[in-house]
Amino acid sequence: MAASGYVPVQMANLYEQTQTEIDPADLRFSASEIEAQVDHLTEFIRDRVEAADADGVEVALSGGIDSTTTAHLAVEALGTDAVHGIILPKEVNEDENMSDAERVAEDLGIDYDVIGIDSVVEETLSRTDAENDNASEDHWEGRYVGNTSARIRMTMTYLVANRENRIVLGTGNRAELATGYVTKYGDGGVDCNPLANLYKQQVRQVAAHLGVSESLVRKTPTGGMVDYGTDEEELGMDYDTLDAVLAFYIDGNLPASVVARLTNTTVESVEHVASLHEESDHKRTPPTEPEPLF
Repeated sequence: MAASGYVPVQMANLYEQTQTEIDPADLRFSASEIEAQVDHLTEFIRDRVEAADADGVEVALSGGIDSTTTAHLAVEALGTDAVHGIILPKEVNEDENMSDAERVAEDLGIDYDVIGIDSVVEETLSRTDAENDNASEDHWEGRYVGNTSARIRMTMTYLVANRENRIVLGTGNRAELATGYVTKYGDGGVDCNPLANLYKQQVRQVAAHLGVSESLVRKTPTGGMVDYGTDEEELGMDYDTLDAVLAFYIDGNLPASVVARLTNTTVESVEHVASLHEESDHKRTPPTEPEPLF
């Protein structure tokens, strides 16, 4: 059930994406499909909570569109009392992101905690000699600081969720999961992932349908683990192009040369996405184990 006072906007009032924002491929749902998609996702969340015999859900809020959309879906599915937010800032996070995260929680009317993790990350890293492995600064930041930060965020999220008998909702979208743009046992460590089948473009559309502000729908995504640039700079292409390559090449099995023409990119870029997909398979599958001998 929807929370009291929480009324999604009607289709006629939705923020309309411009043509530039849907190039090179328009993957948006139709009006009837978006209604069905939201119903499907909210039912999924309710089913997961019921199956776990939980009292609600925990959502790690970053101020970005994915966690914002997940929180809105959770409130739509369960009501405000059953949804709790947790905000886990680091020094590298922009103040704007953290204030957006708090504003999302306050606009939805859900309770939330803010817990800084810098000291925990620093203490954890200081307990190992990882910094002495002659790694470059970028390698150190990405492999050690970034992954450790994500795993500490996961640990803190579960600590709060377990205390309140809640399940943890993941916030990863189809593009991120398909390319491995998650940390194993970090932001990838969740109980369920409502957005897992939605391309980034479709997440924005669901967000707009649920009444998320235009500024957040338009907001440029950032990882927030280390002092890098945007998601798109790290991935090597913008999300709309990545969505299209995934839809046509990974999910659609079209030849790389055809996909390059359709997406106005290069065969090398298409193959780069394919490599990211193949190399991150271990992040999308359970740990391997031997076949039983007897």
